[in-house]
Parts: sequence; C-alpha cells; structure tokens
Amino acid sequence: MTRITEPWLTEPATQAVCAALERDGAQVLFVGGCVRNALLGVAVSDIDIATDATPDTVIALAKAAGIKVIPTGVDHGTVTLVRDGVAHEVTTFRRDVATDGRHATVSFSSDVAEDAARRDFTMNALYARPDGTVIDPLDGLPDLAARRVRFIGEARDRIREDYLRSLRYFRFHAWYGDQSKGFDPEAMAAIAANLDGLARLSHERVGGEMLKLLAAPDPSPALAAMRSTGALGQLLPGADDRALAPLVHVEGQAAMSPDPLRRLAVLGGVDVAEALRLSRAQDRRLTAIREAASGSAGPEELGYRLGATDGRDAMLLRLALSGQGWDTALADRIGTGARAVFPIAARDLVPGFSGAELGAELARLEKLWIDSGFTLGRDALLGS
Repeated sequence: MTRITEPWLTEPATQAVCAALERDGAQVLFVGGCVRNALLGVAVSDIDIATDATPDTVIALAKAAGIKVIPTGVDHGTVTLVRDGVAHEVTTFRRDVATDGRHATVSFSSDVAEDAARRDFTMNALYARPDGTVIDPLDGLPDLAARRVRFIGEARDRIREDYLRSLRYFRFHAWYGDQSKGFDPEAMAAIAANLDGLARLSHERVGGEMLKLLAAPDPSPALAAMRSTGALGQLLPGADDRALAPLVHVEGQAAMSPDPLRRLAVLGGVDVAEALRLSRAQDRRLTAIREAASGSAGPEELGYRLGATDGRDAMLLRLALSGQGWDTALADRIGTGARAVFPIAARDLVPGFSGAELGAELARLEKLWIDSGFTLGRDALLGS
C-alpha cells in the first residue's frame, strides 16, 4: 500500500476541510498535482480535492463548519474552500459528455474511475485519502515511478478532447519525465497528426503553457521534440530552439535560475507577443533583450542601457547564440554599467542647442562618456 506523508496533508486547516466534507459521508480524495508531487518529493503549491458530493452539498457542509466558500466554478463542479488562509479547490467527480477540442461539457459523477478517465496523463490520475493512502484507478504509479509521461487511454482521443494537451505533454515531460528515456512514440505520433487543432486554442492558454514549459530546469529536450513533431512551428512560426540548450548551459555557469522570458527570447519567432498574448511589459522586456543580444554593446553599456537584470540576460543570450561561455567578470562589468549615472542633463546644453540638435548632442556626449568607461565628468564632457 502506497501512502503520502507530506506536511501539508496533516495541516489542521486541510484536515478540517476533509472532516467537514466527510460529515455527510462523501468521498474526499486529494488528486492531481498535490499527490503526484508528494510522491516525487517535489514542493506542492496547490491542494486539489475531488469528491462525489455535489457543489451545493460541498457549499452547505463548508458553511456549516465555518469554512469560507468561494464559488470558483460552480457550474463546472468547482468550489474553493479557505480555512486559516489555506485554499483548497474542491471539485465534484465528473465525466465528459461532449468535447470540442477546447472545452468540455461535463456531468457530475459518483465514480472516481470515471473522474480519472477524463484526465490527461496517468501520473495526474492519482488520488489519496485524507490519511495519505494512495488510490490508483488507472495504473499510474508505475508510470510515475519510471518518470514516464503517458496519456490515459488513446493519446489521439485525449488530444482531440483538448488540443492544449499536446503542449501540456511537453511541459510535463520537461518537469517530470525521464529525459534519458526519450518521448513516448504513440504520444509523439498523435501530436504530429493533430497539429491543426493547435490553431483553435486561445493565445492566452498557449502562452501560459509555454511560459510554464520554459520555466523547467532544462526544457531544451522538450522543445527539440516539439520541433520534430511540427508543434513548435505551428505555435511559434519562425522559432528556432537550437540555441536553447547552450543558453541553459550558460545559465548554469552563471548560477542563474530559469527565466521563461529569457529563454523565450533565444527562441525568436514572428509576432511572439501576439502568439502567446504576452503583456506589454513582457513584450517590452523580450524585445529589449533580443535586440541588445544581437547588438555590439559591451557588458558595461548593456548594464547601463537595460539595468543589471536585463543587461545580464542579454549577455547570456549573446553568449548562447555565439557558442561562448560565461566569465564571472561579466557580472561585475554589467553591474558597473547599471550603477552609472550620466552626468549631463538637457538643461546643461540649453540655450546652445534645441530640438533635434539637442538630442544629437546628448547622444554624442553619452557615447563619449560610455566609451571612457564612465570616467569623464560633467566639465570634461561639456568642454569636449
């Protein structure tokens, strides 16, 4: 018998939610990521609970126990219960009635096996009772132990229910799969055969998945696999993942944590901000890093122009694209530029210059100052 014993399981708030729901005899089972991650020894961020109790019953039981209720998605069977500041997303067992590749029409069920069958991967169809006993309706434990990402049932059918699952497959492989064993041939074939469905997905959903994928410790094998199926080109036309592995390597040399936007910048592509529905701030940062990486500005100027963080990221991209390694002195040089303050203001040049001439003179003096290693002072610049 397999059990999980993570601290979050025995938290008084979590056990109180379980006790409240069990008061009416309902099944209460932790499900999905919290169970999977607990078995893998990975941090758990969200607590999801599945139950045979209907949403109305869940709400009534929670209120009777003094637990805060947030009707997150009652029509789809989901209610969020908050106890002592800890959120628990509770969803009634469901089965799919109809799917269109983006959304599913569901009906409530009392059978955990039906609930498991509508999920995507076997490692996500694991449940656990409040005492930690694991329930495995679809034989997902061996797949999890082998770090094998496998679709439930026919991969083709699961993908056609929701085409985002093609992208989720690569994300889960990057985070939880055994990279040394490669990718499931059935999954890869099904993804390649259903590329047209990716165009039906909302850009927001695709963007969210891509950024989660790129945040994995090393997403380069998954991106290479995406390219081989045609999924990468379908989602990000013009993107090229070949510099991603070198970037991950250089990040390791520089002891830098994964950054999805930095990695997205190295992929390139056409209309990336639109394809992934990035925010304006994300788009500005992505553009600045990519343009600076392809330019010739030195480390000090990168730090001055972009700041320490984006200046460093632009340098990391440049090194990855050129096949060079990280030098610890680069961080100091970028930091020097980030701390530098140009000693000339527009008012220093008025009334001698105005309009376009003023801008050109400021740019000329700024270049002199940068080329001097930020050593020229105000008087020396004004006299140049």
